[in-house]
Amino acid sequence: MKIVAIAIIIIYAVALLFIFSYSIVQLNLVFLYLRKKIREKRKPKSIAADITEFPLVTIQLPIYNELYVAERLLDAVSQIDYPKDKLEIQVLDDSDDETVETIRKKTDELSAAGLNIVHVRRDSRVGYKAGALAYGLEIAKGDFIAIFDSDFLPEKYFLKKTIPQFADSRVGAVQTRWTHLNKDYSMLTRLQAFGLDAHFSIEQTGRNTGGHFINFNGTAGIWRKRCITDAGGWQSDTLTEDLDLSYRAQLKKWKFVYMEDVNSPAELPVTMSALKNQQFRWNKGAAECAKKNLISVLVQKDLKFGTKIHAIFHLMNSSVFIAIMITALLSIPMLLVKNEFEQFEVIFYYASFFLLSFLVLSVFYYTALAQHDKSFPKNFYHFLQKFPLFLSISMGLALHNAVAVLEGYAGKKSSFIRTPKFNLKAGGETWKSNKYLQNSINAMTIVEGILAIYFAWGMYLAFRVDDFGLFPFHLLLAFGFGFVCFYSVVHSGPSAGKGKKIEFPAEAQAG
Repeated sequence: MKIVAIAIIIIYAVALLFIFSYSIVQLNLVFLYLRKKIREKRKPKSIAADITEFPLVTIQLPIYNELYVAERLLDAVSQIDYPKDKLEIQVLDDSDDETVETIRKKTDELSAAGLNIVHVRRDSRVGYKAGALAYGLEIAKGDFIAIFDSDFLPEKYFLKKTIPQFADSRVGAVQTRWTHLNKDYSMLTRLQAFGLDAHFSIEQTGRNTGGHFINFNGTAGIWRKRCITDAGGWQSDTLTEDLDLSYRAQLKKWKFVYMEDVNSPAELPVTMSALKNQQFRWNKGAAECAKKNLISVLVQKDLKFGTKIHAIFHLMNSSVFIAIMITALLSIPMLLVKNEFEQFEVIFYYASFFLLSFLVLSVFYYTALAQHDKSFPKNFYHFLQKFPLFLSISMGLALHNAVAVLEGYAGKKSSFIRTPKFNLKAGGETWKSNKYLQNSINAMTIVEGILAIYFAWGMYLAFRVDDFGLFPFHLLLAFGFGFVCFYSVVHSGPSAGKGKKIEFPAEAQAG
């Protein structure tokens, strides 16, 4: 029994150490971000120079069955302020439903109005988004390639703000900041915005400022065409082709520029099933990219040690969900071990040091919030409202995301499930008629419900053993898993299950 207790303690400690190390790296990003902001304040404000040269630009719009947002996207792109004779728009349409006709009509209308827009159709969907981008690249006329997913509404001056960054011939890509069209739709969208804002301020700016690897986020960015081809082109052997190409390009010494001050509005998933689809793809894809690219980063001799450390936690950031699940599942046995074996009490005393991880992460997320809501103490009040909920629901998604990460590391290829778009902004608008929704009540949902009960039992045990050290942790876990389970059921909706399940064939996986 003592051997089992020691094994539990060791595994628990390793998981805690990983979470703590991850939080320290995030804290370093906060330092880099704030250092940049301080330097900007000290510099005299410069007036942005007007663009004087207009290189040929191709805008790629990869679309698959986006009945609710395709026309909205084309309308927005048609309003981009750039010389028409220097602009080509490719609608990379892999749809197999009514979206095809909607796009055909809209492209004909815009073409008749003088816009250089082409409706590109492939014989097959091999490679999915990566395959569509690669197909379009072969026939693209532009020296620069801007990419927007279907749920984005690019701003009018997007190209005039980003193209000047390529005056430096070493710059291969420019990424802009996502903002959120439907941020206030529900609590779920507000919490997603809270988390994404931290990525698009602290993480991207911090890494870029420190000279570390950053990533193109798949959309709302622009590439030098030569950079894409030099790095090996779009490849579909991971679910995050954007992260993969970003690392291959930067390993080839191409520079990336992140522009926090250029906003690209987009839609957030409004249902739990849609959010889970997105999270699964992002987390599994990140693990696949770590498996594919991390060794190349580590053996690159001219990279700084700090850059390699940041790359490890950048590529493996989704692995934190495995560590969360380990600490969560073992937290109740740890409570019993502590109560049963008094000789281990000193270990628990030192282990409490790692709880600083939560304090560090709170600094990370508060800094992000405060940069865009500077009204202290009001912003701190908003932070106290959002952060515990965000933390709890992130924990509630940990099982779902940990499974995705493990599949990525194991090399398991799975079905590709798209994230449905809704074109919703106001809270009164409903998603229930969306034809692309899928039933999210499955074995995972049931296990999430069981875990909510398990951690509620952990809260009960605190009273039995008179030890409340882990009570707040179990409270967050119980609420988080309960929330995720509940909304997975509620958001199934009357039309759930009608959407298509898209298979990921072997030839698409192989790229």
